Amino acid sequence: MKLAFVDKLTELAEADPNIMLLTGDLGFQIFDGFIEKHGPRYINVGVAEANMIDTAAGLAHVGRRPVAYSIASFATTRCFEQIKLSVAYAGLPVVIVGAGGGYGYCENGPTHHAGEDLALMCSLPGMTVVAPGDAGEVQQLLSQVMKLSGPAYFRIGRGREPVYHADAPVVLGKARLLQQGERIAVLSTGEIAGQLVEALKICRDQDMSPLAYQYHTVKPFDAETLAHIAERVDAIVTIEEHVPFGGFGAQVACHLSAQSHHPVLKRLSVADEFVLGGPHKDQMRRDYGLDAQGIAETLMALWAAPAAVNTAEGRQ
Repeated sequence: MKLAFVDKLTELAEADPNIMLLTGDLGFQIFDGFIEKHGPRYINVGVAEANMIDTAAGLAHVGRRPVAYSIASFATTRCFEQIKLSVAYAGLPVVIVGAGGGYGYCENGPTHHAGEDLALMCSLPGMTVVAPGDAGEVQQLLSQVMKLSGPAYFRIGRGREPVYHADAPVVLGKARLLQQGERIAVLSTGEIAGQLVEALKICRDQDMSPLAYQYHTVKPFDAETLAHIAERVDAIVTIEEHVPFGGFGAQVACHLSAQSHHPVLKRLSVADEFVLGGPHKDQMRRDYGLDAQGIAETLMALWAAPAAVNTAEGRQ
């Protein structure tokens, strides 16, 4: 995803001389192409993310289109006040890119975890929040996000995420259909979509065909598609690499509460706890049932008896 992001931004900067890239002492080598073509429009502010956001806000005030890039935890929690007051309050067109969103840097410990990034950014009025699932979605969504008149948070993976295919177009603000199906709908956001795609293959081997969507745009939320899904299925499963509060699953639960039809809701996420010990991301996903096998097992259990899911657990 990171290379796809840099390549697309470099391409967009060819056509728009106002695009600038800021980073907090990160991106060495991967930004070489951008620097070679647009050197004066690249600023490394050093290990000073709050200054990076304030600098981006100042550039936006004078007509530039700044993109501020850092590891997701540093790009959000470390400088949340600056994002809130300098960028969101002013409604400035600053794109904040969080690399390794969620637990992309899991083995580096809690300082590098961004399990609350979606919740924080969704809480800010006027903030668009985007979590692409693969490199293709990164490139297509970045072009659309750079046209916005207000601020955006753009969560990408750490790198080498699997690429998947879906016939549906990638449209900002619109959930993307991954697979037609019945009885159960499974909704993902962010790069965990790659695990969902693999889980769907396991399900097909078991003659199961759940409906599947990728919600690459978390805010504004595509409530229209969710309402349509809710009328068609007995159960909905949400999948996110995020804490259970304030993120994608919480948005789905909130919007479902306003629907006349209420399918069972099962939310897969990291637990309400710090992930300690620096496990590899693959191990962390296995521990929380967020890998392809864990997702498939959840779907198979619901497929066997969707109405038997414990309501207290399902309607978190």
